[in-house]
Amino acid sequence: SVLPSPSPPGLPDRFRMFRSCEWEVLERSLNILQASDFYWGPLSVGEAHAKLQREPVGTYLVRDSSQGNCLFSLSVRMPTGPVSLRISFQEGYFRLKNWFSDCVVRLLELVVAGTRNNPLHFDEMGGTPLV
Repeated sequence: SVLPSPSPPGLPDRFRMFRSCEWEVLERSLNILQASDFYWGPLSVGEAHAKLQREPVGTYLVRDSSQGNCLFSLSVRMPTGPVSLRISFQEGYFRLKNWFSDCVVRLLELVVAGTRNNPLHFDEMGGTPLV
């Protein structure tokens, strides 16, 4: 399930400098993301985990990353509690583990579809698979 966003936020002002082709990818993806029900914008990791703690396992949200080298984080309610995973942006592609796309929402669709048959394991999750 998805934890719906309270309202669509404005464009983040903390992004690094991008080449024009990267900015076009980022801007298009951000517009699609802002129209989704699961983008929360500048939400801290603590706030994200507090919101997810009360939700069913599998509920997720996307928020702005507090890490300077990542634009977004995926926070997910796991059986052991909420965890956050960084979504990187390199050479015009958003990346999460072995998946990549030029759109954050499409990346999440790929991850959801891919983990149905092949769960992901992240160090951040202490060995609990992401399905």
